[in-house]
Amino acid sequence: MDYADENEPLIVERRRGSSTYGSDSRIRTSEDTIINEISDQNGSGFANQTNGGAKTFVTGSRDVLSAKYESLDYDVCENKILLDEVRSSSNNFLVRKMLARWLIFFLIGVFTALVGVAIDIAIDKIATVKYGLIKQAIDECIEEDCLYKPYLIWAGMNAGFVLVGAFLVAYIEPVAGGSGIPQVKCYLNGVKIPRLVRLKTLFVKAIGVVSSVVGGLAGGKEGPMIHTGAVIAAGISQGKSTSMRSDFRVFRYFREDHEKRDFVSGGAAAGVAAAFGAPVGGVLFSLEEGSSFWNQSLTWRIFFASSVSVFTLNIILSAYHGHPGELTYYGLLNFGHFESLNYDLFELILYAWMGAVGGLLGSLYIHVNYKLTVFRMRYIRGRWLKVIEACLVAAITATVAMLMMFCISDCRSLGQDPTENPIQMYCGDGEYSSVAALWLQNPEASVRSLFHDPPGSQNYLTLFVFTAMYLGLSIWTYGLSVSAGIFIPCLLTGAGWGRLTGMCLGAIFPNADWVDPGKYALVGAAAQLGGVVRMTISLTIILIEATGNINFGLPLMITLMTAKWVGDYFTEGFYDLHIQLSGVPLLPWEPPAMSFELSARGVMSYPVLAFSPVEKVRTIVEALTSQTYNGFPIVERVQPTKSGNGDIAAIGKLRGLILQSQLIVILQRRTYVYLETKPDNEPPIPLAEFRNNYPRYKNIKDIYIPEEEMDYTIDLRPYMNPSPYTVQDTASFPRVFRLFRALGLRHLIVVNESNEVVGMVTRKDIARYRAKSNGALGVEELNISDKL
Repeated sequence: MDYADENEPLIVERRRGSSTYGSDSRIRTSEDTIINEISDQNGSGFANQTNGGAKTFVTGSRDVLSAKYESLDYDVCENKILLDEVRSSSNNFLVRKMLARWLIFFLIGVFTALVGVAIDIAIDKIATVKYGLIKQAIDECIEEDCLYKPYLIWAGMNAGFVLVGAFLVAYIEPVAGGSGIPQVKCYLNGVKIPRLVRLKTLFVKAIGVVSSVVGGLAGGKEGPMIHTGAVIAAGISQGKSTSMRSDFRVFRYFREDHEKRDFVSGGAAAGVAAAFGAPVGGVLFSLEEGSSFWNQSLTWRIFFASSVSVFTLNIILSAYHGHPGELTYYGLLNFGHFESLNYDLFELILYAWMGAVGGLLGSLYIHVNYKLTVFRMRYIRGRWLKVIEACLVAAITATVAMLMMFCISDCRSLGQDPTENPIQMYCGDGEYSSVAALWLQNPEASVRSLFHDPPGSQNYLTLFVFTAMYLGLSIWTYGLSVSAGIFIPCLLTGAGWGRLTGMCLGAIFPNADWVDPGKYALVGAAAQLGGVVRMTISLTIILIEATGNINFGLPLMITLMTAKWVGDYFTEGFYDLHIQLSGVPLLPWEPPAMSFELSARGVMSYPVLAFSPVEKVRTIVEALTSQTYNGFPIVERVQPTKSGNGDIAAIGKLRGLILQSQLIVILQRRTYVYLETKPDNEPPIPLAEFRNNYPRYKNIKDIYIPEEEMDYTIDLRPYMNPSPYTVQDTASFPRVFRLFRALGLRHLIVVNESNEVVGMVTRKDIARYRAKSNGALGVEELNISDKL
């Protein structure tokens, strides 16, 4: 291949079809991976057929990765300016940096707790007024036969509150929808989720959670607290806010993806700790479900942030509820004190059976919600439709509750009433409706009622219908354009059928002292939640800390493990399934079992666009304008040669790797030298300049470069990483996968035996290969689309 100018970018022709897949990837090698988007006859989705030999995908498919998701640069660029800064750093600077880390984690814990307290108090105040009005209307209309009035008040208030949250999510910040746990999990895995940790997202999340819970939706605030903690951690650690366009000029040396990831891990853990009063559970949650990278010092700092979060929240909520100094409100979700959680050895069989039931019901939950999510992706695509659907579900929730209260007569004596203001409905004097007691309070209070109500507080029909209705409503609710999590709906549903199980056991063994409906409600809640989210270690510790009884750890562990095993047999985990539907290139913990037949040469992208150590401005500008690649190898200027073991041309001997963001800052600063001038005459750009531009760098189109400067040259050697990670083209796929997974890479350069660049491997190149579904052996290759 001939080059008119030796300074032109090196790019090798390919003989097979090509398609670019975003800035993390190069040009693929197979024509059958090109994906075209075509409408079906109804105009409602995408047809699953071929178009001129190219594959097409169906909206909501789990077999397509989205090209729009980029990776984060977790790998630290050890270039000359970084090493010079480290060598010149004094001991005092290193000590200040270490102390700053601990200070940031302390602030993460405090502010996460403060936001959680604000959300909890707002829900408590508004819900008290709301349910007070509904109860008053019911009491006034029960004898005048005008129950339609309290129903209209109830449905109208639900729809009104949800309208606020749905509008904010649909029109202001869609990434604030749901619990945010899948998105945070992707971020910590190394995937850049746009606008995930912005301050605007936090405001929408907080207001949305309040409106969703007060609006009566089958959702909770505990899951969104994890996202809230992540946003707070990202904001504090960077010392600036992009949403507010302000820079507080602090913590600048933490402005890089690697440092930011560690703080976000701590924020997610602090959110769990604040939600359940479980600092150890928060650390384990961040380890089990979130972070892909871990070390001992990070563990200590995250535990510190989680403990600070629990302590701060406990002090404020205890004072708010009239118990200052007692520290009895250690989490937003308070399970209450269990007098006894003793168990006999033979009960472990019952707990395993309940875990299996939880796994089955969790699989049902996931499967139906998956079908509903696909339906939404195809048909409910307009923002106004999303808002209408959310309000409709809120109104139907009130309708279901009112119909249950009207149709089911379950009266109990007032002495057993678990609520502050009992509703009599059609019960006799001195009695209250246990159905109304379940519905006319926040879901967290209903969970505590099912855990601690005395035996006989509800009949069989009440619990069966309530559990079935709430399960259906929770399935319908998740995926709406609102901010709400699934922890509380799963706990409440599981507590319902778990207490029902305890009542049945009590009827079979009337004189058995080991039968406690509240205990079985706890086991059912654990089984249902474990069957949906498929967490074991962290959830066991969270429930132990929330109940304050470590002796019940073994039953909970057996229940959760059984729920996971049974659930995994039928469906994938809830969060993993939604991540697949979003097309996020998430890397699992292990490579596909049968992937040893693949090699780096088989999965890499080529040809590679590369630069010389000293490159023309024109060449760099044209490359950044025409391509969206994130990383560019720096190679010696040699003639491309054919490799000895294939038809892929080697570009040149590797000298280093430079990132697109670094090139943008270099061009923005206009640090040019003439070709005939020695590069050493121009001092390199200080590292602080790159940190100040992080994380949103300018687009090349926004940088003006005069034509007379286009022939200047730039010495890239001070800025490039001279020792990037590489792999031989003969390396197996599992080896390449483990390098990506363990090191958090964004690029992996493929070289031949002569250290000449032959290709690049990126996250999408790795994520597109996965184990075959339905238990079949082998590896399947996913498609990539820029339409998703």
